[in-house]
Amino acid sequence: MKNEMELLFDAISDNEGFARVAVSAFVANADPTLEELADIKTAVSEAVTNSIIHGYENLYGYGGTKGQPADRSHINPGKVRVQCLLEGDMLHIQVTDNGRGIENLEKAMEPLFTTKPELERSGMGFAFMEAFMDDLEVESQPGKGTTVRMKKKIGVGDWIDRED
Repeated sequence: MKNEMELLFDAISDNEGFARVAVSAFVANADPTLEELADIKTAVSEAVTNSIIHGYENLYGYGGTKGQPADRSHINPGKVRVQCLLEGDMLHIQVTDNGRGIENLEKAMEPLFTTKPELERSGMGFAFMEAFMDDLEVESQPGKGTTVRMKKKIGVGDWIDRED
């Protein structure tokens, strides 16, 4: 069976949690393990947060920075698109923004690298996505945006024998 969904939302920190919950609700019918569900939610959170903070530089709600806007009037306009495809036991997730893009993708993919150390970011976003998902692809063009594609096979982490 094939099932698809798509979300489009403002690039603000409030929507990161929405994206996590929406994707986890979408995949719930595939009967993922709790570990698989946690992995998916973490990967989605990292991808969406990267779009908001790095793609659009919307720092409101993330704290830890001097000059952070006191209100939302300083938020750059922009949208984050999350697309999911569940085909059998394979989940495909794509997170896209039309923001700044990544100047040096190879460097950005290195663990502990961050362009926002003032936000106390760990620089582990791509590393987490890669560790928690079965496949990760990132495409980016400076000035045009970034697309993150992730895949995860559902139902491989069972520790309980199930009778069908």
